[in-house]
Amino acid sequence: MITHFQYKPLFKQVNLPGWRISFYFRGNHYDGTYHKNGQIEWGVMTPPKEVVTDIQSQIHELMLFHVYE
Repeated sequence: MITHFQYKPLFKQVNLPGWRISFYFRGNHYDGTYHKNGQIEWGVMTPPKEVVTDIQSQIHELMLFHVYE
């Protein structure tokens, strides 16, 4: 489960898409860039391959709730 999820726009101009995201998962801190098409570019640490699909799904749901609604 993702905890301490945060996001902020990449650019000061709000109508340009793209967000900087950060969160904790299983005690590890992850960050990256969330693009308008749902693609995630991971920062320094990439989540383990066996859970990356689940994490991406959770992030997509959070972004739909916070940004698009």
